[in-house]
Amino acid sequence: MRKAIVYGTAVLSLAAAPLMAQQPAGSGSSQSTQSTGTRSQTGSQTGSQTGSQAGSQTGSQAGSSAAQGQASKSAANPDHAFVMEAAMGGMAEVELGQLAKEKAQSEQVKQFGDRMVTDHGKANEELKTLAQQKNIALPTDIGAKHKATKDRLSKLSGAAFDKAYMQDMLTDHRKDVSDFQKESRTGKDPDVKAWAAKTLPTLEEHLQLAQTASRGAVGTSGTKTGSESEKGTSGTSPRAGGQSSPGGATTAPGGGSTSSPGTATGSSSPR
Repeated sequence: MRKAIVYGTAVLSLAAAPLMAQQPAGSGSSQSTQSTGTRSQTGSQTGSQTGSQAGSQTGSQAGSSAAQGQASKSAANPDHAFVMEAAMGGMAEVELGQLAKEKAQSEQVKQFGDRMVTDHGKANEELKTLAQQKNIALPTDIGAKHKATKDRLSKLSGAAFDKAYMQDMLTDHRKDVSDFQKESRTGKDPDVKAWAAKTLPTLEEHLQLAQTASRGAVGTSGTKTGSESEKGTSGTSPRAGGQSSPGGATTAPGGGSTSSPGTATGSSSPR
């Protein structure tokens, strides 16, 4: 009897052993799977964040390097620097010309602005084609200096705008003519040099137009013209020596005028 009980207990123990062995194995496998999934998700997130940061940083560094590269080229190559400056100046002339068409009071100034839009717009397209052939990345905006000018002019209107705009046009085109003359004479790149020489006559014409329009915008009122001339010459007739009055009294030359003999008393401001 005792042997039978011991035998039965041994049988039951042997039968239960595989089940007990399978349960820990299954639990371990489940925990291992969950752990692996967690590590995979964490790795994916980390990789994504790292890749995004690396890509952003790389793109920023690449853009900065490109800008520095263009600046370096401009410093080392005068022709390249001329093209970059001409591109910004040309775009600025178009934007300021559009502003003049909207805000100018004088019809002459409006027409000048329209001419700037047309001529510089055409020159800008030619320069863009030339830059592509030379693998030169042109600027996409007018730069801080020209932006400041545009902002200042945008706050003006009427005669004040006309005067300020035309003064800027005189200054700009004097510099443009000088720069284009230099490039057309001393440029090393034959294509850039040829473009400068081709564009120069148009800029010289713009300078002449700016001088004429500037005089019209500023006007002659307030200068020493007609009224002061009349005031200076009216009733005067400069003579050498005095003239005796009927009573024998001597009067000053010119009927008492204090003007010096032989000098012109009326004048106009230089143009």
